[in-house]
Amino acid sequence: MNNQIIPQNIIEKMISDRSVRISITRQSHYLFFHFYFAHYIKYKTAPFQKELFKLTEDDSIKNLYCCAFRGSGKSTIFTTSYPIWAILGIQQKKFVLILSQTQAQAKQYMVNLRCELESNDLLKKDLGPFQEETNEWGSSSLVFSNTNARITVASSEQSVRGLRHGQYRPDLIIGDDVENMASTKTKEGREKTYAWLKGEIIPTGDKNTKLVIVGNLLHEDSLLMHLKRDVEEGILDGVFKIYPLLDKNGRSLWHGKYPTNKDIEAEKKRIGNEKAWRREYLLEIIPDDDQIIVRDNIQYYSQLPSERARQIIIGVDLAISQKTSADKTAAVTIAIYGRGSSFCAYVLPNTINERMGFKQMLDRVETLYDNIQTIGRISLYVEDVGYQRSAIEQLNADGYPAKPYHVHSDKYARLASVSHLIVSGEILFPQNGTRDLVDQIVGFGKERYDDLVDAFTIAAHESMKLNKRGMRVFSRDSETYASLRQIGF
Repeated sequence: MNNQIIPQNIIEKMISDRSVRISITRQSHYLFFHFYFAHYIKYKTAPFQKELFKLTEDDSIKNLYCCAFRGSGKSTIFTTSYPIWAILGIQQKKFVLILSQTQAQAKQYMVNLRCELESNDLLKKDLGPFQEETNEWGSSSLVFSNTNARITVASSEQSVRGLRHGQYRPDLIIGDDVENMASTKTKEGREKTYAWLKGEIIPTGDKNTKLVIVGNLLHEDSLLMHLKRDVEEGILDGVFKIYPLLDKNGRSLWHGKYPTNKDIEAEKKRIGNEKAWRREYLLEIIPDDDQIIVRDNIQYYSQLPSERARQIIIGVDLAISQKTSADKTAAVTIAIYGRGSSFCAYVLPNTINERMGFKQMLDRVETLYDNIQTIGRISLYVEDVGYQRSAIEQLNADGYPAKPYHVHSDKYARLASVSHLIVSGEILFPQNGTRDLVDQIVGFGKERYDDLVDAFTIAAHESMKLNKRGMRVFSRDSETYASLRQIGF
């Protein structure tokens, strides 16, 4: 039945006849909500909300990832109405698992569900009875005795590995706000959430399990952004949907609640924070105030120029500890083309970023050097701090002319001093192969590791100095000419 146009006589029949009402609402989540959850409806249902209902009804969609603005009704639809309809409706789910980030959130989801099942007289009369229990995982559950089905809520703080309801694995998994600003602040936190989803939550289900992840865009590499890329790159099957309050033409997505620009402005003033407004309502990813480089500043290339590079610069930041908490050895290579106004530096997709011992570290740097000799003349720079001096000496002894890079400022200042090269596009990054480097640059100051940034700034500074030298006045019979010849002019 079309969710948007329902004949009046059908509506009247549903109101007066319980069997007709049950039969029709079992087929349609949209009508189920509008009959049994009508007390949530304060404004005319928006087209995007109708689409959300259709997405829940579509059995062909096994993975659904959804971002919608704050106050859009997404949590009510996905964590209150949908779990109940999925069990009582045509989908006949047997085990619904609802996940949140914290146990407090999980408890609130259960309170909302229990409230409906206890106090929603029409729902209880038509589709009850219901009962609550606590299971061995310490997660609150609701059991539907008439259908032998269960809804369980849990948090990412709890293990759900091997969770079952009788012979049933979870056949509907819903994650709502499973990360926040704190958990997305560092790469480790973001990777932990992604690994939790891929390594524990998805395997908890079965081949026919439907996965729904709902939330907001909190970071360029947040869980939903990661899933969005996975869908676009064909790594994951699924549908990704995003619903900001305003469309690309600045028109309200929910005309029933925000019919005019005045209503939009009133809501914006009620929030009273520009960043929160843009993040929570416009679904923009907002950089921190002290962020040196934002992801939109990064510019990419698809292939290197066909000619031989004028110079290759390798920047190396060494670390010899193999402890899991230690820094990593990092190396970044930049190929230089052109001079002056035509200068352009290309970061190569051959970065090193690993924990390793001294001998392995030297072997990796030397192998990197050997592999790129055909591209252009190489200059190898190693940060001259502490034990790294012995590595410089050993590299030279092995026939790899390494030069010391002397640090004269803090890390923030070093990255800031080459940031204009990134913003202007004088330094370009490959489309693939330097994701960790880009993540560290964009997240500098917030991420646990910044080894690649250190190696990058070494190579970038030397690239910048090389270009400045390239703009000197050229004279073949001068000392300047002799010095320029030494660096490949």
